[in-house]
Amino acid sequence: SASRLQFHTQLAHGSPTGRVEGFGSARELYAKIAEAFGIAPAEIMFCTLNTHKVDMDKLLGTQIGLEDFIFAHIKGQRKEVEVLKSDDLLGLTVTDNGTGCAFIKRIREGSLMDQIKTICVGDHIESINGKNVSDCRHYEVAKMLKDLEKGQMFKLKLIEPMKAFEKVEPRSTGGTLTETKISRGRETLRLRAKGPATVEEMPSEVEEKAIKKVDELLETYMGIRDIELAATMVEAGRDKKNPDEFAVALDETLGDFAFPDEFVFDVWGAIGDAKQGRL
Repeated sequence: SASRLQFHTQLAHGSPTGRVEGFGSARELYAKIAEAFGIAPAEIMFCTLNTHKVDMDKLLGTQIGLEDFIFAHIKGQRKEVEVLKSDDLLGLTVTDNGTGCAFIKRIREGSLMDQIKTICVGDHIESINGKNVSDCRHYEVAKMLKDLEKGQMFKLKLIEPMKAFEKVEPRSTGGTLTETKISRGRETLRLRAKGPATVEEMPSEVEEKAIKKVDELLETYMGIRDIELAATMVEAGRDKKNPDEFAVALDETLGDFAFPDEFVFDVWGAIGDAKQGRL
């Protein structure tokens, strides 16, 4: 059963190996890892699978393979940076760990933020213009950044993940489901924001393509990337017959996001395209 599964874990910057079991959500997993290493759960920024590097292609999302090794990245050095918003688009894509830690998943090459070398993939956004956003969801943080006035200076307080001495991954690393090498035919633990974790087969190729496309739509419309959210949306559309039924299902499970109608329609189209083999 899911509750009896045991996973090996280490702190990404270096630690003995611990074991975690008996968790049903990302929040419970972080609490178990924190307990194993004697740290506060809030110190954990995000986890990667099978690599200690800050590699957004290996970010822990909804699926943990039963043989996967979990590396927890914890808060390291704090830094402040002032930025002139000279462009409407900052070039940041934000995600979060599901427990109140929004961090930078991607920095678009050639963008305004790409020119500021102290801002890196993996950095937790702690505050924007003095407003603490540590407990905000990624879509709230992305909206605050988007709403900053063009032509004005703004200040970010960031926390970078604690690093060992190795060179970290390239700053432009993006992270999509297809870039992550998934071995088919093996069981995984499926974490859910609501409800217990379940052991199930890997997503089908059709679902993988739909999830990848929905993740891209999330970035386009909302400036966030979130494989768990994309997977939940694809799941919600699995047995729906039309976009109206799909919109009702999204409102019931993800009402907090207040998705625009155009976005919901595009997501429905992406799920249909995947089912029809058009992706």
